[in-house]
Amino acid sequence: MLVVRLLQSVLAAVVILPGCTSSPNVIPQSLERQVDKSLSFNQLQESPDSYKGRMVVIGGEVLKAKRIQDGTQVEVLQLPLDDSHKPTTQRTGSQGRFLARHASSLDPATIPVNSPVTIVGEVTGATTQRLDESEYRYPTVDIKHLHVWKPNSENERGASTSGWDFFGGIFGGGSGGGGGVGIGTGY
Repeated sequence: MLVVRLLQSVLAAVVILPGCTSSPNVIPQSLERQVDKSLSFNQLQESPDSYKGRMVVIGGEVLKAKRIQDGTQVEVLQLPLDDSHKPTTQRTGSQGRFLARHASSLDPATIPVNSPVTIVGEVTGATTQRLDESEYRYPTVDIKHLHVWKPNSENERGASTSGWDFFGGIFGGGSGGGGGVGIGTGY
């Protein structure tokens, strides 16, 4: 009898502990099935109009965030994502820049320059804007969920730090994996 209860306790711990991992919920469950995991940033950059309407997970480092007439625009230097969907710190791995738009007016101060971000977004095509002395064609996405990671050094990557997640409002505090803030449309 004691052995059976002990086994039940161990089994319960094995089932419960995976839910207590330190990795934040970067891709909301409501969007996970819609994400096209086969679409690479390179493909998106080469032919953004071909992928209009597709949902992607992309990320990088914030270069600029500003309010625009119909919401907020974030210019991002694309960076490869690690297994937890956090952008790596290897700028040499970047394949370019993209623009992400959020329909509501977010305060740009909540998306600081140099912050690592992961975006679940719907591809809307491309736009050409001035970049330094030339024209640059940016792939564009509408933000469905934005996760702003807390900046940390490479050697702290696995350390547990707290953060908040927003998805149509506050839904809980997170910890670990660099923490961060997520903003979504409740899609």
